[in-house]
Parts: sequence; structure tokens; C-alpha cells
Amino acid sequence: MMTKKNLCIGPSYGHSSWKKYWEGELLRTNENIGTISTSMVNIMGNYGITDNLNIIFGLPWVKTSASAGTLHGMQGIQDLSLLAKYRFYNKEFKKFRLSAMGQVGVSTPLTNYSPDFLPLSIGMHSKNLMGRLIADVQHKTWFATGSFQYMVRSNVQLDRSSYYTTRLYLTDLVQMPDMWNLNFRAGYRKGEMYLEAVADKWNTVGGFDIRRNDMPFVSNNMDAFRVGVNAKIPIPKVNGLTVVANAMQTLSGRNMGKSLMYTAGFFYILDFSKKKA
Repeated sequence: MMTKKNLCIGPSYGHSSWKKYWEGELLRTNENIGTISTSMVNIMGNYGITDNLNIIFGLPWVKTSASAGTLHGMQGIQDLSLLAKYRFYNKEFKKFRLSAMGQVGVSTPLTNYSPDFLPLSIGMHSKNLMGRLIADVQHKTWFATGSFQYMVRSNVQLDRSSYYTTRLYLTDLVQMPDMWNLNFRAGYRKGEMYLEAVADKWNTVGGFDIRRNDMPFVSNNMDAFRVGVNAKIPIPKVNGLTVVANAMQTLSGRNMGKSLMYTAGFFYILDFSKKKA
């Protein structure tokens, strides 16, 4: 949690790529598109309203490309996210500290990008309502954190008057399945520094499989299980400056790319509290 009247803000760069993908449950390649790559520059911030209530925002710029074929990638500003995080339980026991937090938020597209060009669309273009519960336990410098998130997604409008999933729809609106996420992480944490291993599971609540040799569609059943590592390291000679890095590998999925993703960035803490004389 961010301390009251402190703002942590900074940029990060991420890159993911995949050549193999799951068409339903079938892992395959497609030489017509080669390797799909996605690059992202993200500005994120976290402001402490109180020591137990934080406001978090993020705004990414995304670029996609394919290494083969004639499909052109897309680029542009994606979706603005705004969240509130509240720590409602924080207690020190004899051998460990236990805290629990809740997080609610929304995300919305800021540009009129097309979601109907997967896997090269820069996003799904749905408005989302998100809720997350988080539990964290720490013993000395070792910790474990678990969380569950549910995301309600709005309908998506396509630039065509009909589409086919498992049947024909004579409309430009697509009903998007909701999504849930389970996340577990554990590792070493001391002050502002941490090193952690991560396991992450995303799952849509409904949807359908990609048809054989067809392109993906926004309302596909998209599932993924990923593992990875995260690190956050303060810079000793610059108070408030930290460097972050992570890597995530998709191990299993459904209608998803078997992607390797890495991210790196830096964040600086600005203290807006009144200084004592």
C-alpha cells in the first residue's frame, strides 16, 4: 500500500511474442502469420488517499505485428484503468503479519481501435468492471499473497452488421463473456524490495472455440495458465526510485497464444505530505 499523500508513478515497457497457439485445445502454428509480437508502453500511478486507501491508474500504448503474411499490425492508446484499493484488515501476530485488501475498478477504451482483427487488435474494446480480493501473509522477510478477481465486460460493437460464432447473429453487438483470475505469489520482501515467483490463471465464463483455420474472435473462450518471476529493487543513491522487472510464460491455454512476456520499468515516489519545520 502507498503511504498517505504519496504518489508512485512511472513508465514501463513490455514485450510478448508467440508462434504456437491453442486453437481450442489444439496447440498448433500458422505459417501464414508467423510469430505475433506485442509491445506496450504503460504509464502507471498509485496515490495514497490514506495509508489504507489507494487510487491506482494505468494507461498503455500498444503495438502489434506479425512476422509473416500480409496482415498489418495495429498501434495506439488502449484502455484507461482506474481502481481503488482498500486495506480493511492488518494485524501483527506473534510470528507473522496478516492483511486483507479489496480492490474495485473500471477500464474503458480511449480510442476507436477495432477489436475485430485478432490476434492483431490492440485490445477487446469492452468497458470492464473489476473486483478483487487479496490476502497477504508475511513471516519476517518471507511472504505469500493470494488474490481472486472477477471482471464484468460490456458488449462490444463491431464495424459490420452480422457475424458468426456457433450461429449467425444479425447485429453489430457482441455479448462478451465475463472473466475471472486467480493469482498466487510468494517470495522475499524487505522494505521496498521484493523477489517473487508467480502463478496466474485467467478463465472466461463462457465463449466458444476458434473454428479450424479461422481467426480468433472477441467472444472466444480464452483461458491461460502462466508462471513467472517479479522483482522490485530500490536504487540506493536515489531516494524513492525503484526498478521493476518481470517475466511470464504461458504454459497452457485455450484459444490463446503460448506467449513469453517480459516487462521492465522504473517508478518514483513523490511525497506531497506537509513537512514539519
